[in-house]
Amino acid sequence: MSTDTALANPVEYAYLITGILFIVGLRYLSSPKTARLGNRISAVGMLIAVVAVLTQGIANWYVIGAGLIVGGAVGIISAQRVKMTAMPQMVAIFNGAGGGAASLVAAGELLKYFNAGTTPTYDVSFTSVLTAAIGALSFAGSIIAFLKLQELMTGRPITYPGQQIVNAAILIVILGSWGMVVANAPNALDWFWVALVASFALGILFVLPIGGADMPVVISLLNSFTGVAAASTGFVLGNNVLIISGALVGASGTLLTFMMGKAMNRSVTNVLFGAFGSVQTTSGGSGAKAAQNVRSVSPDDVGALLAYADEVIIVPGYGMAVAQAQHSVRELEAQLEKRGIEVKYAIHPVAGRMPGHMNVLLAEANVPYTSLYDMDDINPEFERATVALVIGANDVTNPAARTDKTSPIYGMPILDVDKAENIIVLKRSMNSGFAGIDNPLFDNPKTAMLFGDAKKSLDGVVASVKAL
Repeated sequence: MSTDTALANPVEYAYLITGILFIVGLRYLSSPKTARLGNRISAVGMLIAVVAVLTQGIANWYVIGAGLIVGGAVGIISAQRVKMTAMPQMVAIFNGAGGGAASLVAAGELLKYFNAGTTPTYDVSFTSVLTAAIGALSFAGSIIAFLKLQELMTGRPITYPGQQIVNAAILIVILGSWGMVVANAPNALDWFWVALVASFALGILFVLPIGGADMPVVISLLNSFTGVAAASTGFVLGNNVLIISGALVGASGTLLTFMMGKAMNRSVTNVLFGAFGSVQTTSGGSGAKAAQNVRSVSPDDVGALLAYADEVIIVPGYGMAVAQAQHSVRELEAQLEKRGIEVKYAIHPVAGRMPGHMNVLLAEANVPYTSLYDMDDINPEFERATVALVIGANDVTNPAARTDKTSPIYGMPILDVDKAENIIVLKRSMNSGFAGIDNPLFDNPKTAMLFGDAKKSLDGVVASVKAL
């Protein structure tokens, strides 16, 4: 056995252990009960991978040390200060950072050849451009997603005539430039920069026409892009752990993307190219039709209804996240359970702005994971529920998805809140949701509207229940 092989073996073993820990950690992340353990297992795997890399000889320890300190500080501060309601945008920005890092690494590897005056091999040039392009697209797209979620720019789709033609033209430029680099054409390095800039532009234009209602799907897809970029980086560097981890992220992100699309009864291509989320009001206008027979109630009215219920199903939505009302929801649950009332939570797959958004918020408020039910499990329960309490969940409770073939959400699986004995909807106003359409649920004789900030309204309901 050669000396090089003997020295390489410990590192390869470390990479193998890291890959196994990533797979096990991902498996545990599939359940709220074991998610925290899965996160810790994956973190240990990442630590092993970092240590293994650092043992292979570092050209500049000062740069590496500075990177570890700055990156660690950003991660720790973000984890401590970012509110759970802002978790989607943090996921978006961190995902973008991963794509950007992969792009920079690929560019650095390719530049080593050009700076040395040598011609990169076909496999190096092929994978380097692929990695840089996907990473730049993911980085730029994630930045736009962050700006939309942070409300630093409009969450509505930004469209213009011929946008698909423009995107197709940019894609052709990327592919053509990629081919020129691989073929080692004259000025190949310039063609690489063209591909990189075009990919960055495509990432921006790719996400601009996507509305806030589709952000769960977009975040999942961008996450899969970053995984593919990381795996491709592994081929560029000859690093097995990057290939394994990138493939896991890419595969899981892709599967989650299709699952989100299925939950909305829409294809991924429709999400990406349909500009869903634009205002598509029905004949009654935004909320006009539903406002005709709306019945408004006070927190005391809701408190009295809930206090004497047998079973209450709480339906959290983005309105709960905006109002940061998850702790008030938990307090209401505790007060109702003291009175012997059964309380369950109905979680729609695309409620909120990222996959699992509602689960994360409720976990922060220490809501037991056993109280959270997926849509398929909870829908049969609504017929037996005394009250369905809807907190800012608009489109995922819209009965038009079942009955109105002209509705843009027709066919989308929804939570069957309209089958409950009583329905209470908490909203700031009668404005429509991100789909921009009326919700017949508000016009249902069984429905009562509690208007106002969700947290203040729930605090009033809690006080009323306590007083009874």
